[in-house]
Amino acid sequence: MEAVIKYIGKIHSSLKKIEECPLQENENAPEAVITIFPEFIEGIQNITVGSEILLLTWLHVANRAVIKCYPRNNQDAPLIGVFSTRSPDRPNPIGIHTVKVLSVSDDGLISVSGLEVIDNTPLIDIKPIWKK
Repeated sequence: MEAVIKYIGKIHSSLKKIEECPLQENENAPEAVITIFPEFIEGIQNITVGSEILLLTWLHVANRAVIKCYPRNNQDAPLIGVFSTRSPDRPNPIGIHTVKVLSVSDDGLISVSGLEVIDNTPLIDIKPIWKK
């Protein structure tokens, strides 16, 4: 079975190389701007400033052959299975990021708090964060 992923937008970031990316968004990741593609703009109409959202991204420069890796890039640690890590290098390089919405424009631009992905990373989906 083959799956097809439709990108709904892309990320604009000051991070240009993977080496510049912090390991997590809460480790000094810069603000970023998301461009939502025109055919999906109606889907963001209820996203509000100050809300937290979950972004799913396609980590397009990831190594998809990785099955074991060093946790947090610590070469002194033993190799572990990639599915027990947040490594971007994995068979299906889907990134998951919690961000706070800083602004939303009618033309499909969403500014968000710290996001640890490189410029032009494709956006797969946006989901709300529900607090109990």
